[in-house]
Amino acid sequence: MKLTVVGCSGSFPSVESACSSYLLEADGFRLLLDMGNGALGELQRHIGLYDLDAVLLSHLHADHCIDLCGYFVVRYYRPDGGRCAPMPVHGPAGTERRLTAAHADLPYDGAMSEVFDFRTLTPGTLTTGPFTIRTERVSHPVEAFAFRIEHGGRSLTYSGDTGPCDALEHLVAGSDFFLCEASFTYGKEDIPDLHLNGREAGEIAQRAGAGRLVLTHIPPWTDPAISVRDAQKAYDGPVEVAKAGAVYEV
Repeated sequence: MKLTVVGCSGSFPSVESACSSYLLEADGFRLLLDMGNGALGELQRHIGLYDLDAVLLSHLHADHCIDLCGYFVVRYYRPDGGRCAPMPVHGPAGTERRLTAAHADLPYDGAMSEVFDFRTLTPGTLTTGPFTIRTERVSHPVEAFAFRIEHGGRSLTYSGDTGPCDALEHLVAGSDFFLCEASFTYGKEDIPDLHLNGREAGEIAQRAGAGRLVLTHIPPWTDPAISVRDAQKAYDGPVEVAKAGAVYEV
């Protein structure tokens, strides 16, 4: 699997990065994990506008989904061949309603379904393209999911947004690659069921036996070096911070 970091800033875009969006490729299939603020522009650095095969949304906060409104325009008003066929968009219950409200001026109710095939996530297992995906509900103020994606005997776990929870630890167990949010700073913020800090991400990776830890969703006002330092105190494996444009082979 090839993972490209399209955007990794938490809560709002930074001068270096769009918000959460990660492109995962295998066997010619292109899956996008989240499409937050600014991600659509950055995605075009890596693939063509019409090259995506499916989208997987962890939750419906703007910094993880809002650029799908722009992507609707791209697919609905395609100038060189008419409307695009519906593409699978796997998201929490109410995804179409959320995006429709955010767009606010559709040609008619239900227009988004002409170019997006909305599919409601539930805890369990789904298949899209060559990927087998396990989903679990995690701890966040809105319905939110973490994903374990497997292909060719390799595994990647993406935390989405979450506070510490057993569901995430079960999903990460034995993963080759752990893409984990670290929005908070250890010893500074302490809000239950909202986000993780670097120390907590490291602890989860250590207990789960993850092969590699990449910290992401770090807001512009948080020092990533502190998050890495805190994670390294708890985790024996390699730790780094996600950067826009970074490419990993999983």
